[in-house]
Amino acid sequence: MDRLTEMEAFATVVDQGGFTDAAKKMGISKSAVSKHVSSLEARLGARLLNRTTRRVSPTEIGLVYYDRARRVLNDAGEADAIVTSMQSAPSGLLRISVATDFGVNHLSPVIGEFLKEYPDITVNMVLNNRYVELISEGFDMAVRVGELEDSTLRARKLTETTKRMIGSPSYFQKYGRPQRIDDLNEHKLLHYSNQAAGNVWRLTAPSGERRQIRTAGWLSVNDGQSLLNAAISGLGIAYLPSFLYREAMEQGLVEEAIPSLPGESLGIYAVYPPGRFTQPKVRAFIDFLVASFADKGPEIW
Repeated sequence: MDRLTEMEAFATVVDQGGFTDAAKKMGISKSAVSKHVSSLEARLGARLLNRTTRRVSPTEIGLVYYDRARRVLNDAGEADAIVTSMQSAPSGLLRISVATDFGVNHLSPVIGEFLKEYPDITVNMVLNNRYVELISEGFDMAVRVGELEDSTLRARKLTETTKRMIGSPSYFQKYGRPQRIDDLNEHKLLHYSNQAAGNVWRLTAPSGERRQIRTAGWLSVNDGQSLLNAAISGLGIAYLPSFLYREAMEQGLVEEAIPSLPGESLGIYAVYPPGRFTQPKVRAFIDFLVASFADKGPEIW
């Protein structure tokens, strides 16, 4: 007899507590279930079930075998589901978490093309500036900028961005332009308010030395676009990624504060929960993003 069928019959008897209910669950006769279990016990040379007129229960050996058999059956079922899923068209609800800055400026404009290409997928894109727990909060994936904190998640790099300090020509005309990192202590700095380290900028000197600047400023806000607007209006110097400042810089609205400093390179990643296979809707969206951002970054936006 088929080994998996024998395992399934035995495990179902244990799950259902008897041959009659197991037969109903499997959609076969009670005698067929009994024959499968008897064949399994004969092949193994061990009694797996205690049979009485009132109940059926696993023996000590049967309990050990049940645990392993159930894993095998679950893996077999998952293998079947993977094949079916891989061959089916991407569909269903796709929940995405993305930082507001990147989502508004670069993800929102391309979502429409994705939905046209995959009409059976619906998207719920949540824009926020906090770190979300994908699994516990029910997200299928997230787009994150910078160093990845959670190593248990799977990740695929989409592109890169460069982070630089920028300010308006009017600000530099009024307050002067810093020539070196230490000069920033004399300037008005504009900060992200949701940084875990507080108002700290991590910069690289021309020598390659890593420096930390902790300076108060006129404005702290949890939104990069607002910081860019503040920099354009002359309120101070902001430290922003190129996907935010590039257009304003091309228009001459902002300039780099200390051009001699190397820019900080940040990766932009699609992250998703670990698993033995990737859901078709997630895989389709990540492939779409890779293609969409193939000609973007680190300075070209």
